[in-house]
Amino acid sequence: MRFLSFFLAILCIHLPGSYEITVLATNISNYGGFGEWSFSALYESDDESILFDTGFHEDTVLHNAKVLGKDLSKVEKVILSHFHSDHTGGLIKLRDTFKDINSKAFSKVYVARGFFNQRFTSEGTMEGPGNYAEASRWKNDAEKLGISFIILDTHFEVARDIFATGTVARTVETYNGPSGLVIKDPQMDKFVPDIILDDQSAGMLTANGWVMMSGCGHSGIINTAKKLQSIHDVPVYGAIGGFHLFNAPDVVIDKTANWLKNNGMTKFMGGHCTGIYAAERVADIIGVTRENLSHTAIGSILTKDLVILRSSVE
Repeated sequence: MRFLSFFLAILCIHLPGSYEITVLATNISNYGGFGEWSFSALYESDDESILFDTGFHEDTVLHNAKVLGKDLSKVEKVILSHFHSDHTGGLIKLRDTFKDINSKAFSKVYVARGFFNQRFTSEGTMEGPGNYAEASRWKNDAEKLGISFIILDTHFEVARDIFATGTVARTVETYNGPSGLVIKDPQMDKFVPDIILDDQSAGMLTANGWVMMSGCGHSGIINTAKKLQSIHDVPVYGAIGGFHLFNAPDVVIDKTANWLKNNGMTKFMGGHCTGIYAAERVADIIGVTRENLSHTAIGSILTKDLVILRSSVE
């Protein structure tokens, strides 16, 4: 059945890779770029450009795109992986910068259900997206600039061959992320630990299978990959972005790596919160070759031919 689904999926694909992917924000910088604890990547096809996450500082993506010669005025659709500021910090500045050049620039933003829920620290301090304390104020300011938010419960094809996962069921991993924030549960009428249920990822469907992109992978890498395979049952050929394994014990890293190995992983570009040790351990277990492994830097590229181009000494 998987081979039949794979064959049918290939028939629907425009090109082997359809999009070139360029990393615009992550921890490692190339010459002239701004590196920071964040993530952002640009998908570019012949037809359109789509941004996944927007970095932490409001100028990071703007600066790095300029250094790399990328025209962000073409970006009209944005996928946000989750509410954390290191993934949402640049959105409002990006919209404000390009709206007069292209009225639709950064105007359509896809988020998963729960994105706008207000978070609190244990001391009661509010924490929201985009370096705002109040989630509602960030949303209002974004909407005043002409941004429309599309809230997803399930997957959605944002553009040809590009899917936002929407809500990811926690069937294998329960939660992969930091602790400390709480959220109001309306059914129980009390505060409960925030496990970032709004975490989503993106998948690019290629002739070789899925290329998965995560901001932090708080829903779990295996859960996310399984969600993509529920859309089209094909191998998970590659993964790019943050996968929050930098503090994971070896047993978790090994379980993740073996699952990915059994499901077709060939290329791994683990940046941001993945951790270099974890990425190399995953690659060793899977048998990822040197040319198919990257720790990603500003300007790292996955070409339409699915070749990794490095932009730094990594």
